[in-house]
Amino acid sequence: MPQSPITPSHPLPYLRLQRLRGLVIKETRQILRDPSSIGIAFVLPAILLLLFGYGVSLDAKHVQIALVVEEPTDTTARFTAFFMSSEYFKPVFLPQRQAAEKALLAGEVRGMVVLRENFAKQIHQQGGAPIQVIADGADANTGRQILGYVRRVWQDWLVLEARHQGLTFQQPVHQEFRIWFNPEVRSQNFLVPGLMAIIMTLTGALLTSLLVAREYDRGTIESLMVTPVTPNELLLGKLIPTFILGMGGMALSFALGVGLFEVPFRGSLWVLFVTAALFMLATLGMGLLISTLAKDQFVAGQIAIMVTFLPAFLLSGFIFNLASAPTWIQAVSYLIAARYFIEILKTLFLVGNIWNVIVPNGIALFLMAGVLLTLSRVLTRKRLD
Repeated sequence: MPQSPITPSHPLPYLRLQRLRGLVIKETRQILRDPSSIGIAFVLPAILLLLFGYGVSLDAKHVQIALVVEEPTDTTARFTAFFMSSEYFKPVFLPQRQAAEKALLAGEVRGMVVLRENFAKQIHQQGGAPIQVIADGADANTGRQILGYVRRVWQDWLVLEARHQGLTFQQPVHQEFRIWFNPEVRSQNFLVPGLMAIIMTLTGALLTSLLVAREYDRGTIESLMVTPVTPNELLLGKLIPTFILGMGGMALSFALGVGLFEVPFRGSLWVLFVTAALFMLATLGMGLLISTLAKDQFVAGQIAIMVTFLPAFLLSGFIFNLASAPTWIQAVSYLIAARYFIEILKTLFLVGNIWNVIVPNGIALFLMAGVLLTLSRVLTRKRLD
């Protein structure tokens, strides 16, 4: 009796595609029936963007500062008016230095500016009249910004005061400041692109870390093991719907960042799509590797947060400057995929298509995605042990 040309050991290509299509449909239906997956992909990114976009700002504006004028004059009034009109300060006038120090110790103000007696007279004498500026250094970043803002107010007032006296203000050194790529110095312009990478890390890792573990929890893994489905088809059947869902969440984050927070985008959309796809594959590979090893949904979810989200938040350069970190911390950060994608996102959003930045980081993402997906494939076997 002749052997049938279609056997389980030698399936034809169209049967492999048919099985893969069935697995994709199965995973898609499970995602649509599971509200948590939709929430992780779309609701969670929107919530995180709104919280960070509106709630987190590194810009020091409307800072409470104490102004102490020991001898009020027209000159001191013109000087303090600059603080009143500045968007960076919310001045509080106090009569004595002791009251200002008490307010600073109590946390009611973040700094104090003291104008000594004879300020109006000394300003016209050789050497000028110094002002004393004290800033709260508990928040080092805000303290430095306060000192810089006061220095800028002082320089602007000197120029205007010289004009008021009919004189020409001479500076020994003329400084011209230029800020490239983010001229408004808006913290949202670099927080939102970095946040997109953090969101994709969290959603991609969480979505895939539950895939294989869910099969073990529900007891359906045995049914998959006895089918002709190969490990490659099993992984692709789970990755394809999740990849589409994750890219949809990325598109939503991009739309919110550009439309709602008005972050400029100066690069190419196709470059963003390609690099985002590489990064999504890397995060999906990490999540799938965790799911394969954990075999429990709760444990897999906890590991995914600890291994992907926290390192991406702390060691990717999202908020903290890695150049000032210890050498061993910088070495560890090269194992974080978000580090490379954040560099690409900041370049695409604020600068444009700078290939010297995009290509090396894109190659790193490609290699990380290949390694993680290969490890997931090697550890995925049609066995229950």
